[in-house]
Amino acid sequence: MNKLKNFYKNKKVLITGATGFKGAWLTSWLLELGAKVIGSGYNPNENKNLFYQLNLQKKIDLYLFDLRDLKKLKNLMKKTRPSIVFHLAAQPLIHLSYKKPFTTFDVNVRGTLNVLEVTRNLSFVKSLLIVTSDKCYESNNSTSGFKETDILGGVDPYSASKSSMEIMTRAYRESFFNKRKNIGVSTARAGNVIGGGDWSTKRLIPDVIRSLRRNKTILIRNPNFNRPWQLVLEPLKGYLILAKKQFEKPKTYSGAWNFGANPKNVTNVKSIVNYIINYWGSGKMITRKNNFYEQVNLQLNSNKAKKELKWTPTYSIKSGVKMTTQWYERVYRGKENPTLVTSSQIKKYMNDSKIS
Repeated sequence: MNKLKNFYKNKKVLITGATGFKGAWLTSWLLELGAKVIGSGYNPNENKNLFYQLNLQKKIDLYLFDLRDLKKLKNLMKKTRPSIVFHLAAQPLIHLSYKKPFTTFDVNVRGTLNVLEVTRNLSFVKSLLIVTSDKCYESNNSTSGFKETDILGGVDPYSASKSSMEIMTRAYRESFFNKRKNIGVSTARAGNVIGGGDWSTKRLIPDVIRSLRRNKTILIRNPNFNRPWQLVLEPLKGYLILAKKQFEKPKTYSGAWNFGANPKNVTNVKSIVNYIINYWGSGKMITRKNNFYEQVNLQLNSNKAKKELKWTPTYSIKSGVKMTTQWYERVYRGKENPTLVTSSQIKKYMNDSKIS
């Protein structure tokens, strides 16, 4: 199960949204595994800093275009002929979905629709993984954890767009992809990821690090909101395992999958900030009122992935926060090369996860 290197070596892998935060980490990891990575990105991209910090544009075949352009996507996939596709491209921010609801739906839904429509007519694609969000579920204020079979929904534009992606993918899988024997199609739902190199606006870790670097007081919203925090490498490990499994046994592993943090990792915002201040060695915070809706409790039940994929999170929340803080410390305080820091953290995680 954990022998990912043998599987991904020399495989052609397309990552949509490669220039984003998660995309940059996934690209870096796949390069460590020896894959031939093709990436698509979009300008302007509010969180492209990490991708270019790591000089990934020089290490992969990168194509910059709007994923809503069906013709360009079709041409790209026919030209590069990937056997595995990770669809990460999205408008990923809740606060921005309130400012730009049309764009959020248009990018998240139509972009995904294009990926599905193009892929269903290409025989060389063997594994398609659509990344959505834990916020695709209809809120029921439960703390027991959402299961893959729970009702989808969302009252804010971001959540609604993610549940729409899920429904659309299922429809394509049942109506079209099931007629093909040699392709697996899945959706992956994960929660609040943290990790070095994230500079999104109005996202907790980047905001905290920005304040610490400028010696400013940290302003936080909803200090008592609980979130299933996890290091970015945790769900990415799940994506890599799932894409491999459904490549090998498409009918067995196609479907919806949760990759959530362990229940004990569900921690409130205030505690996370205190962990970071402790690891950083200085800083103070105050709270401010949030002016848009967010679910109070978010937790995924990942028993399906644990049982059928043998996937489990490796780190505790404190270990994940520590590794994240260390990335920023090493790069900005220690002036270390971000590529070497990122590579060393991926190798450490693989070693700790017993991945070869």
